[in-house]
Amino acid sequence: MSKREPRVRLLHMRDFAQKALQLTGGKTRADLENDEVLRLAVTHLLELVGEAAAQIPPEAQAQWPQIPWPKIVGMRNRLIHGYDYIDNAILWDALTHNLPELLKQLEQVLADRKT
Repeated sequence: MSKREPRVRLLHMRDFAQKALQLTGGKTRADLENDEVLRLAVTHLLELVGEAAAQIPPEAQAQWPQIPWPKIVGMRNRLIHGYDYIDNAILWDALTHNLPELLKQLEQVLADRKT
């Protein structure tokens, strides 16, 4: 399996999302704001989710319209290019609301692609 195959990128997205959720499990927004290592780790993991998404060709992305590709890549771009100001409220919302839903969608897509 080539590193450029969409399935590999989907697996990367899933793995990075899972790791971010593991790191924030049982944590609060205050924990995120007060723990620089946690904040840096999950920020980087979200950047990686977005980078993997950006590497999936548009024709492959079109196969899974339930995944909000532009928002995922947009979040990556905001985190990378707006590194000097990251809104912790938005970051926490992404981690607690958007990422669990994305993980479900990725798991479904990966399960469907096994055949």
